[in-house]
Amino acid sequence: MKSSLLNKMLTSKAGVAALILRVPVGLILMAHGAQKLFGWFDGNGLAGTAQWLSSMGMEPGLLMAILAGGAEFFGGLALVLGLLTRPAALVAAFTMLVAIFSVHISNGLFSANGGYEYALTLMVALLSLVVQGGGSFSIDKALAAKLGRAS
Repeated sequence: MKSSLLNKMLTSKAGVAALILRVPVGLILMAHGAQKLFGWFDGNGLAGTAQWLSSMGMEPGLLMAILAGGAEFFGGLALVLGLLTRPAALVAAFTMLVAIFSVHISNGLFSANGGYEYALTLMVALLSLVVQGGGSFSIDKALAAKLGRAS
């Protein structure tokens, strides 16, 4: 039963299109997560991100910073590799949903005004990966094939 559920989660009929979507979205998420966690790419790092989240009422700020940064960085890495694509994309999509409603919604649609346009675009791309999976060129495919031979 567990093997069957895992196999369903890993199996994908998507072809190369999943790779074309996974890699840039994953890299973008990794960069945003690296800003939050490590202060790379002119980011605030963990302490600065925690303080910012606390100032918006998202408490405890440090935990929220670790969760958001971790979902973006490690979820993005998983997407680039095509490893556990569906759960990684789902967690990252939820993170974008939280960003939309906690940070951007009051600024309207357009990202030039701090709006939710960009987070919404990422969320939709991530949801498409939840639906289609990692595709032909993914670690998921190799794991599913191995599970199929083992059963």
